Amino acid sequence: MWGLRAFLKPYWKFALLGPLFMLFEVFFDLLQPMLAARIVNFGVVERDFTYIEHTGFMMVAVALLSLLTGVACNFFASRASQNFGADIREALFKKIQTFSFENMDAFQSGSLITRMTNDVVQVQNLMQTLLQGLVRAPGLLIGSVVMALLINQKLGLILLGTLVLLVVVLVLLIRFSAPLFMGVQAKLDAVNTRMQENLAGIRVVKAFDRSDFETKRFTKVNRDYTEISIKAARYIALNLPIVTIIMNTCLVIILLYGGNLVWMKSVQVGDLVAFVNYVVQVLSSLIMVSGLLMGLSQSNVSAKRILEVLNTQPRIETAMQNSVASVPAQHVKFENVAFSYSGSADSKELVLRDINLEAEQGETVAIIGATGAGKSTLVQLIPRLYDATSGSIRMDGQDIRELPLLELRRQIGMILQESFLFTGTIRDNIAFGKSDATQEEIEVAAKIAQAHDFISRLSDGYDTVLGQKGVNLSGGQKQRISIARALLIKPPILIMDDSTSALDLGTEKLLQHALRDLMKNSITFLIAQRITSVIEAEKILVIEEGAIVGSGAHDELMSSCEVYMDIYRSQFGQQEVPDVQQQFS
Repeated sequence: MWGLRAFLKPYWKFALLGPLFMLFEVFFDLLQPMLAARIVNFGVVERDFTYIEHTGFMMVAVALLSLLTGVACNFFASRASQNFGADIREALFKKIQTFSFENMDAFQSGSLITRMTNDVVQVQNLMQTLLQGLVRAPGLLIGSVVMALLINQKLGLILLGTLVLLVVVLVLLIRFSAPLFMGVQAKLDAVNTRMQENLAGIRVVKAFDRSDFETKRFTKVNRDYTEISIKAARYIALNLPIVTIIMNTCLVIILLYGGNLVWMKSVQVGDLVAFVNYVVQVLSSLIMVSGLLMGLSQSNVSAKRILEVLNTQPRIETAMQNSVASVPAQHVKFENVAFSYSGSADSKELVLRDINLEAEQGETVAIIGATGAGKSTLVQLIPRLYDATSGSIRMDGQDIRELPLLELRRQIGMILQESFLFTGTIRDNIAFGKSDATQEEIEVAAKIAQAHDFISRLSDGYDTVLGQKGVNLSGGQKQRISIARALLIKPPILIMDDSTSALDLGTEKLLQHALRDLMKNSITFLIAQRITSVIEAEKILVIEEGAIVGSGAHDELMSSCEVYMDIYRSQFGQQEVPDVQQQFS
């Protein structure tokens, strides 16, 4: 928890006022038993009803003051703790935005969600409890023990002995329960990950009728979480009965011994009543202290998990701002690039190897190959979604690792393999990369992407609200909106990662013809599975098992690259090349 103290600094006034008002509440609570003792000793015993009346009014006034100071404490503690939690969530979200794909793969999205929700709530609730209980529980405990000792030292020693025994028991409980809390959060990560995975792939689950199988998988992780939670809860549950039994035993001993002292007239009746009240206050404060310690042990685990994210350095770091990218980019060059997801240079783990290619302004570089050949991985290196393991990628002669990430990515428009749309209107989704775009600009981009016609037919047009991930659109419609989103920013480098796979040949033909004029001064990287998608590209790269095995125009590859010819034959059989070109032109 100490590592998160910086998030409380902006609210130090609230954090100070909360405990300060609680200090007053403790003071007023400690007065009550003494006033009760006076009523018994000087009112009841002496039969002085006026004294009882005056002291009773004083007790009511003290109780009201205790109530007011308690409410004030709760107000300021809530302001501090809620803002504390909100700032941590915001910091976590901002930090995650800086993560590379490698960082995201290392944490997993389910774990990050748990840390941003459950873990933050844990530390937020503890902060609320600390600001209220950190003064009240120890203050009431120490104050009650001191007042009890002032009343009678012999009875006070019984109370002190009981407290020593309780401290030993609580330390043992915390020692055994603390490791379990880490396991609880780890199991909760697994539950969230499984749930998120299932919801994201619910269509696949339904299509393959695997609901029962997925239910069994979820049941397993859910049971694991339940079992370890119950085990941790057992230690927490032991806390209250153990404290209560020990303190009640102490109370019985004090009543027996104190009653004997009253009988011998060594202690007044009112003092014994006050002493018993202080013992009850010690009991309640001990329950609060033990709860605080258990909560602190549990929240420390959450705090460590939060700090783990906040202290993680992005695997891909931006260059110094004094480096400037050329605008617009005119040349991209790969020089002996190799890549593995583990970062190892071991040839067995390399996904890409010995990649050398160049792309000039106005040129379309198509990349084709079998599934898993490394096509998507190759283009993801250009905007530094991953960094090359070895070799270099240069933009206008400058290594992209020497360019600020923001400037580099402003040069690039990327249409990912998965058409991801955000909850919101179609207009908002198209203007995602250019929030100040005019309606005219949005419609021009949509027309080029062949999306304007179907958008216009919708009842709300560009104001149509999309569900999560665009569930109320077809695959082809989502792809066209994704394409429009990238085209709106008119990027110097356009990357289309198999982004027309859901389009029919006619729509794809119209799209590519529209792109020729728009992207004539840009560099286009086009990944596709279909020969018809790449046939008119100036340069076609054939990728197999992470290496370039062919490069050139369609006609060249048909006579020089066996892999390309195999792809062609798998799609068109023995159809002649001119016929295919004529069909698509």
